[in-house]
Amino acid sequence: MLPPSRPDDTHPYLRAASAGVRHHTRALAPSDTNPPRPADRVHLDVLHAHLTVLHQLLDRLAETTRPPHPAAGRHLATAHTRLWQATSEVHSAFHLLPCDGESTACRPEQLPEGPPVLTICQRHLAAGHVVRRKTTPSDLAAPHTTACTR
Repeated sequence: MLPPSRPDDTHPYLRAASAGVRHHTRALAPSDTNPPRPADRVHLDVLHAHLTVLHQLLDRLAETTRPPHPAAGRHLATAHTRLWQATSEVHSAFHLLPCDGESTACRPEQLPEGPPVLTICQRHLAAGHVVRRKTTPSDLAAPHTTACTR
């Protein structure tokens, strides 16, 4: 197997996910034909799922980077913590948005296929369990203190 020709070809799925987020951001930009729309619960649920998966990736990268490169591992661990804070805020925003009165999205027991397998709260609780095992409450409350080392 030949090595990738460009460095960014080594992680094609991550690159594709980033491209998807960039595309979605551009699609949400207001224009003459596309008036600005506020976020809805479905949008925040999908964003929360993306953030929790990214959170898992950062967790694994921090764990594998820390032994050979402690300083870099600490920075990745800090990014892991900050991403959890962002994920938690998206979860909170989700619950502050109103439910669509006509929709069964807020009443999963009324869905014909039954309740969703993994709701935003279940996903958040599972991710929070990992965070509590690896992060102290003071780490979560601490301000961002890392600086560029260059």
